[in-house]
Amino acid sequence: MSPLLEQTVGALLREKRLTLAVAESCTGGLIAHSLTNVPGASDYFLGGIVAYANAVKVKLLDVSPQTLADHGAVSRPTVLEMARGARQVFGAEVALSVSGVAGPAGGSADRPVGTVWIALAAPEGEWARRFHFAGGREENKAAFARAALDLLLEYLQGELRPEAGAELREER
Repeated sequence: MSPLLEQTVGALLREKRLTLAVAESCTGGLIAHSLTNVPGASDYFLGGIVAYANAVKVKLLDVSPQTLADHGAVSRPTVLEMARGARQVFGAEVALSVSGVAGPAGGSADRPVGTVWIALAAPEGEWARRFHFAGGREENKAAFARAALDLLLEYLQGELRPEAGAELREER
């Protein structure tokens, strides 16, 4: 992770007086860890939930069991519900969520190892992106967290259009 990215995101959150929460699955708290490496993060970072198990996604983030049954944990609908849940739980203006397949096992034909869905929920709308990375487990986790912070940076810089439910797909 780039300390500059974390510092830039932090400075923009502080400048805009926005609060942030995160809901992480496959990154295991790496996004929260990265954000709290910046001195003064308590000005804007409210907290995070590591919802690795689906039961935790349901219980703590109010993800619908039907969403998980219909779409799986690594899906656009699931990460959008995770982001909404994190906003609600923490009372944050903005929330990030991430769910993916870090590897080396656990992939499938439609969700190969390295696939991740990332969502951002804010008052202006919601966005979700799908990425694919080709690293090992630790490299993928770092790439997933970096991509989430990149999405947050785009939002903070006004580069995302306020379309509720907008789906922006990228492959890397």
